[in-house]
Amino acid sequence: MINNKEKNAQLIKTEAKRLGFLSCGISKAEFLEVEAPRLEKWLKNNAHGEMKYMENHFDKRLDPTKLVDDSKSVISLLLNYYPSEVQKDATAPKLSKYAYGNDYHHVIKTKLKELTHFIQEEIGEVHGRAFVDSAPVLDKAWAAKSGLGWIGKHSNLLTQQVGSFYFIAELIIDLDLQYDSITTDHCGTCTACIDACPTQAIVEPYVVDGSKCISYFTIELKDQLPTEMKGQFDDWMFGCDVCQDVCPWNKFSKPHKEPLFNPHPELLDMTKKDWEEITEDVFKKVFQKSAVKRTKFSGLERNIKFLKE
Repeated sequence: MINNKEKNAQLIKTEAKRLGFLSCGISKAEFLEVEAPRLEKWLKNNAHGEMKYMENHFDKRLDPTKLVDDSKSVISLLLNYYPSEVQKDATAPKLSKYAYGNDYHHVIKTKLKELTHFIQEEIGEVHGRAFVDSAPVLDKAWAAKSGLGWIGKHSNLLTQQVGSFYFIAELIIDLDLQYDSITTDHCGTCTACIDACPTQAIVEPYVVDGSKCISYFTIELKDQLPTEMKGQFDDWMFGCDVCQDVCPWNKFSKPHKEPLFNPHPELLDMTKKDWEEITEDVFKKVFQKSAVKRTKFSGLERNIKFLKE
């Protein structure tokens, strides 16, 4: 006999698949006991650098019931962004694959709205909030708790047969559902990501010093880039994929099927020279709907010059 919790969980997962999500897992909305001391230590070590927002809402980051009143379930969703093609000029400054297409925040928010609407139509009066990497929610911890993968040594979520090139989002709702069980860690003795990190940002297995990460420097840091980092960026001008590119589990990555994640037609053809001579007009055209707009033209120009010097 299928109970309501199981039936509703199945309904939600089927609809998530229909909306294009790679997978969907569900866990109980409760305090993240294991993550609490880890997050505290990470912040104490100043591993967040200038990302002061990481210090805010400490209690909300660890307890979804403080974010959503009477919340019972955290629905975690993965959306693939692995591209079918990458930048053609191997000598050109590099862009993280997640930023090739339209800004993922908007793409995923639309899908989450549809999923919420579906839940309310099919199940009844359910309240909650959708989160896409823009609120104090520990995405990776919830995805792991929901059985969607394990946190790898590079601190990204990893899934067998799929790898790690996907976005993570959540719906936190006031509905009791059947919960999934966590999966096991399959990193084994592999240290590929630790060995390959150009700035040694993975300071120990499963711990990344965010203030040493190329993504931090090229996206989050608003000041001048530190001169001691010259020559260490491995040609990355926005983000960095090194730890994911070398991960053996990403041999299983398959191209996404989301048209909105396809790059602007000119993006992949741009040569090293094109990037070094990029104008604000070209920036606006190529990155019109992209997450790259976060750095603004001046930020991207700063990063490209830093690689050149």
